[in-house]
Amino acid sequence: MTVKKAVLPVAGLGTRFLPASKSIPKEMVTVVDRPVIDYVVQEAIAAGIEQIILVTHSSKRAIEDYFDSYYELEDTLQKKNKLELLETIQTIIPKGVDVVAVRQPQPLGLGHAVLCAKSVIGNEPFAVLLPDVLVKNTSQQNDLQQMIAHYSETHHSQIMVEQVPEQLVSQYGIVDIQGQQLEAGQSLQLKGIVEKPKVDEAPSSLAVVGRYVLPARVLSLLEQTKPGAGGEIQLTDAIAALMHEEFVDAYRMSGKTYDCGSKLGYLEAILSYGIDHPQLGKDFINLIQNSLK
Repeated sequence: MTVKKAVLPVAGLGTRFLPASKSIPKEMVTVVDRPVIDYVVQEAIAAGIEQIILVTHSSKRAIEDYFDSYYELEDTLQKKNKLELLETIQTIIPKGVDVVAVRQPQPLGLGHAVLCAKSVIGNEPFAVLLPDVLVKNTSQQNDLQQMIAHYSETHHSQIMVEQVPEQLVSQYGIVDIQGQQLEAGQSLQLKGIVEKPKVDEAPSSLAVVGRYVLPARVLSLLEQTKPGAGGEIQLTDAIAALMHEEFVDAYRMSGKTYDCGSKLGYLEAILSYGIDHPQLGKDFINLIQNSLK
């Protein structure tokens, strides 16, 4: 069964992005001319996802509104013959793609957020995309699409990983692939995930980076998962339980990630996407060069 649904947990408080996130959902801060959440949704759509499931909170209505139609604005743009702008907002979500929202009443962890989407997911495999992590791909086929292809071929769950500097492994969940070599674009069976290990105890330098392709079975395991640190239900605990029943693979990405939940990662994303912007890139490079003189 192919993967057509993706869960985006957007109910978090965004404390790393305060004070801006006090009134603006962190997912709605813009990278050049689009909010962060839009890049993640477009990544999912490019990978063949047909239903986007936003797990949201009452304070995040701006996210739902962004993906909804806005008749008054569209009518105004039509009357003023601003057809290029009109097309830009009308094609945010293409035909054939559905965006739905479910509520997470309390911030009880990533696993709980995924579980909130159970009624929409049903018995189908699904993807999970953390909305504050941008994945910029360097090839025609994006990494999520590759993960879905691996899942369709093997029926093994897929967890995206990225090589991180050895001195930073203590800041991430690190996968154990039993000393095997994992090349970009490839998947290998996981032995386990170690949360924030000491540098000399890390099983590898491959860190989990916020993209998953999972079977519906993980939802039942989440229902049985007891709250862990901070009283939260952790997705990694359910994945660990899944590994006792079936294969779970690490997929090494070929692109690059930007952590837009952190201020420095957000600025790095602006630089990267700004430089590559089809209309603004050249002028943006000149602006950077002139500011450094």
